Amino acid sequence: MRRILMALVLLLSAAGVSRAVAQRSHFGVHGGYNFDSDDWLIGAQLHMPVSRSIEFYPSFDYYLVNAGSLVGFNADLKFRSLGTPLYFGGGLNILRASGNSDTGFDLFGGFETRYGRTHPYVEGRGLFHGNSSLQLLFGLNVTLY
Repeated sequence: MRRILMALVLLLSAAGVSRAVAQRSHFGVHGGYNFDSDDWLIGAQLHMPVSRSIEFYPSFDYYLVNAGSLVGFNADLKFRSLGTPLYFGGGLNILRASGNSDTGFDLFGGFETRYGRTHPYVEGRGLFHGNSSLQLLFGLNVTLY
């Protein structure tokens, strides 16, 4: 597992080095629901262009659980279907609950409008750890520059 994490970190850091002129960076916030744990969540994400159709997509989720705390960190690559509002991707997912961490991966797909400076979106995300879960996110991204 450690080798997989190291390879993913190297891939993501290499991908973040080159910047595409055709795209702009975005920052956003989201809310959602995890169907398997029956928890609501809030979070934030950043979009940094790697190429015309690929973005580095780190995000953070804070789960509104009844007991203890649960947070999620994602380091993903997002692939855009050129000419359509559809996207998909995946990457590293870390869940931290009350001092214990669980590392796995995630896969996602969604629909995001790209008109103007703000971009609403809806996304489905699968988290794959010892137990897998599915969550639905709704959010808004804002162009940074």
